[in-house]
Amino acid sequence: MASAPAPSRPSALIGWRVLALVYDLWPALALWMLASLLFTVIFTISGHASRENIAPFSALQWLLWLVCWLLTAAYALLSWRRGGQTLGMRPWRLKVVADDGVSAPGRRALWIRYAVGSASLLLGGLGFWWAWLDRERLTWHDRASCTRIVRMPKR
Repeated sequence: MASAPAPSRPSALIGWRVLALVYDLWPALALWMLASLLFTVIFTISGHASRENIAPFSALQWLLWLVCWLLTAAYALLSWRRGGQTLGMRPWRLKVVADDGVSAPGRRALWIRYAVGSASLLLGGLGFWWAWLDRERLTWHDRASCTRIVRMPKR
């Protein structure tokens, strides 16, 4: 089997990726706060808030976590589809591309990227730190989705 051609741009170092992830935490946090506000308002209107907050590990709390995960997915996937970059990736000139290093990845690849990246974060970032060992500096979600992050040249 022939190997894929080398990408035209280098893969982004893990340090740049972590910086972008920290930067992207802020818009994600804003979305989570809006979702929590909506859940709190609904919980208050239903008459439960006068007695207690949303119970830990209740179905409602799990639903809130799912909504937050899906909102973050919408933020990331829409950003990646519209130009290959989230807000956090722009200052560091990072871009998500297909495995060839140039073309835009498809929706399925981006969903796989997000899901595997989420699992990686739940495992303490193990899939991100894997890039230190990978000869092409690819993370688990890069490999699973056949995508990569490249660093764009300065304009």
